[in-house]
Amino acid sequence: MIPREVFAETLLQFFGPVRPYLEDPSVSEVMINGPDLVFIERKGRIERTDARFSSREALMSALRNAAQYVGKSVDPERPILEGHLPDGSRIEAVIPPAAPDGPHVSIRRFFKDTLTVAKLIGFGALTDDCAETLKVFVASKLNVVVAGGTGTGKTTMLNALSSFIPDAERVVVLEDSRELQLQREHVVQLEARPPDPKGRGQVTIRDLFRATLRMRPDRIVVGEIRGGEALDLIQAMTSGHGGSLTTLHATYPRDTLARLETMAMMSDVQMPLHALRIQLASAVNMIVQIARYLDGSRKISHVTEVLGFDTDKGQYLTRDVFLRKHKGVAPSGQILSELAATGYLPRALEQVHEHGMDLPACIYEAAQAAGAEQ
Repeated sequence: MIPREVFAETLLQFFGPVRPYLEDPSVSEVMINGPDLVFIERKGRIERTDARFSSREALMSALRNAAQYVGKSVDPERPILEGHLPDGSRIEAVIPPAAPDGPHVSIRRFFKDTLTVAKLIGFGALTDDCAETLKVFVASKLNVVVAGGTGTGKTTMLNALSSFIPDAERVVVLEDSRELQLQREHVVQLEARPPDPKGRGQVTIRDLFRATLRMRPDRIVVGEIRGGEALDLIQAMTSGHGGSLTTLHATYPRDTLARLETMAMMSDVQMPLHALRIQLASAVNMIVQIARYLDGSRKISHVTEVLGFDTDKGQYLTRDVFLRKHKGVAPSGQILSELAATGYLPRALEQVHEHGMDLPACIYEAAQAAGAEQ
C-alpha cells in the first residue's frame, strides 16, 4: 500500500499549476474553469491568475487521482466529485458531460489556525458586546442557526461559537463532509458516506441522527442542513436536546426560516404544514446572519430572535437583537458599518437567567435608550 504521505505529495504534483495557491495562506478558494482559466479568492476578492494546465487530460488526471485519494470515482457516469485534499481543503468538481466546457473545479481552503472569536472581533466581523451576548446564548443552551450565502464564513462562525459550549458537555458533530474544527476535548465526529459504485454502504445524515440520539449528546452540531434531516434536527431541538448548532444557506433571517421549513418538508415523515411551522418556530431560538460585502469583508449582519409563528398572518415572528447599520463607503473602498444592540430585550432572557447568566450591559442600556426615545 502506498504511504499516505507519498500519495499526498503525488497528488499535489498533479495539481502543480495551482499548487502555489494551495500553499498560500492568503488564498481561500481556487476555482478552475477548464484547463486554461484559473481564478482565486484572496481576502474576499476574486482575481484571475496566469496558471493553466497543459491540457484537459492533465486536469482530468489530477481529478482521477483526487478521487482515488478519497476512495471515490469520477467518470462520465459519475461526473460529480466531492472530497478533501490531503491538507483538508474541500474539492468539488464537475466533469463532462455534466460540464460541457469543464472540468470545473472549486477547492475551498481550510486553514490549520482556527479563527477564534477574538480574531473575528479583530477583523470587524462582530463586536465585543455581540460576542458576549452570543456567548450567553450558547452557554444557556439556546438553539442557534448560523445562516448566510456561499462563502460568507458560516463554518468559521460555527467553529467560533462552539468555543462557548461549556467544557463539561459532550458534543456530537454530524457532517456530510468533515469541515468543522471544534477546539474541544469531548467531541464525537460523525461523517456521512455516499454509496459505493454498486449502491451499497450509504450512510446519510439522517442515519447518523438516529444513532446520535442514543449516544448521550449534550449538544448536537450539524455542519450544514441540506435536506430532510432538517426535520430530525427540529424534533431534537424540541425534545430535550437544547443548545444545538447548525448552518444553513440563506440571505436574510426570514429566508432562513423559510428554507428550513422547505427542507423539513423534504423528509419522508408526513406532517401538517401548520404543525411543522409551529414546531420549527419553537425549535429555533436565535439566527446569526452573516453577509459578505462588496469590499470582501464577512460580517454578522443580524442576530435575530425567533418568537413564534403567527397563524393568522401565516408568518414567522422575529425581532433583531443586534443589527448592522451601514455608514457609507471609505475612500479606500471599505464599507463602513456598525453592529449595535437594537434596544430589544430578548424573550429568551428568562432561559438565560435560569442558567445563572445574564446579558451584557449594552443590551439593557440600548433598551433603556429606546424606551426613553419612545
